[in-house]
Formats: sequence, C-alpha cells, structure tokens
Amino acid sequence: MKIAVPVLDTRELDAQVSEHFGRAPAFMIVDLNTKEKKVVPNDGEHFGGTRVAPEILADEGVEVVLCSGLGPRAINMFEQFGIEVYVGASGTVKDAIEAFQSGLLHKASDSDACEMHRH
Repeated sequence: MKIAVPVLDTRELDAQVSEHFGRAPAFMIVDLNTKEKKVVPNDGEHFGGTRVAPEILADEGVEVVLCSGLGPRAINMFEQFGIEVYVGASGTVKDAIEAFQSGLLHKASDSDACEMHRH
C-alpha cells in the first residue's frame, strides 16, 4: 500500500507534516509493503504547475493520503481517483503513519474540509 503525506522538508520519515496540503513543498510517499520511500516535489498549480496535487499523487500510484486537513475540492478529486484520505495527521511522517495504523486518523469527508478553503 502506497501512502502519501504532504511534507515541509525531505527528511523522509522524520519530515514534518505540512498543515496546508496543496501548498506543501513536497509529498513523502511510503510503500508499506516494500518500505520504499520517495520524495515527490509538489509541482502543482500553487507552485506554477498545471496539475493539482491529487493528480500528482494518482500518477505515483498512491492509495492513501494522510494529512492534517484539506479543502473540499481536493477531497472530491481524491475520491474521483479512488484515493482514500485520512485527516488529523501531525508531527512527522513516521507519527502520521503510526497514527493511521493505530486507527487514530479518520477518513475525510466534506465536513472535514478546511474552512479557509470553502469559497
């Protein structure tokens, strides 16, 4: 299972979770089966690109996203790509994965969308 976490830096499992999903400078992708780790730069529309973060992560084969929070548009796009999103992540990538595996994060819904992203 490939999991992606929006991060502020590239320190792999010690990278800090970004609180602002779409504006995270990168995503840490961890394959829980193979333990392979990959940093993917966020070259989405917030950084001058033409794609959005859900497209970037879908292209990487991500199945689950762990994040602090995100907007309703992103939640809907992830649903369209068949990617599950869990919110409430904080700390490091390692912390977020442990919280997910322990059942401490909950699946995102429209009611979880960040208020600042409701336009």
